[in-house]
Amino acid sequence: MNQNNELDKENFNIWLIEDNLHFRRTINGLINHTPGMKCTNAFETCEEAISKLQTEFPPEVILLDIGLPGMTGIEGIEKFKMLSPSTHILILTIYDDNEKVFDALCAGASGYLLKDSSPDKIIGAIEEVLSGGAPMSMQIAHKVLEIFSNLKPKKNDYGLTDREKEILKFMVTGLTKQQIADQLYLSFHTVNTHLKNIYVKLHVNTKSGAITKAFKENLI
Repeated sequence: MNQNNELDKENFNIWLIEDNLHFRRTINGLINHTPGMKCTNAFETCEEAISKLQTEFPPEVILLDIGLPGMTGIEGIEKFKMLSPSTHILILTIYDDNEKVFDALCAGASGYLLKDSSPDKIIGAIEEVLSGGAPMSMQIAHKVLEIFSNLKPKKNDYGLTDREKEILKFMVTGLTKQQIADQLYLSFHTVNTHLKNIYVKLHVNTKSGAITKAFKENLI
């Protein structure tokens, strides 16, 4: 790697990978007219950028489209991170579907913007990622929350009925079968039947086993 190509420290070195010529020129100009930043390379493909990265000093940030000829942006992220782990990858694309957002972030992208973002938003995102942030368009931030919400394991209630949950809650507080029956205006026999059903559904054989599972899995 040729260290002589290192950018002056007064400017942050930004690379752009974008196959749309008009948009590439627009973003290139935007960066170069921003104090403290300089777009030293603008490429049409990931392959061109990877080749350049092996001979030039790496940039602080790569602005990367996803839908590119040849290697996709998501495929390129891993290549760039292997060659320069410290370089931040900021996605700038039209794609807002959950799969591409998830794949890009998992591959190592530091942020995700849509191309309809304002010039101020794009520059602000570059500054944010340089400061260690993870900038995202509002629309993308909502999608990330949706993705992680769907990834969260669903709470397992083991098919307990409302009455069974109520009895389990009383049992956890230390009430006896008779006391539970009195609280719920049920017969002792009815409470006992409910408890047997609870044990079967929770796959336990004892009161202590049911209580332990209720606490561990937040069943009440």
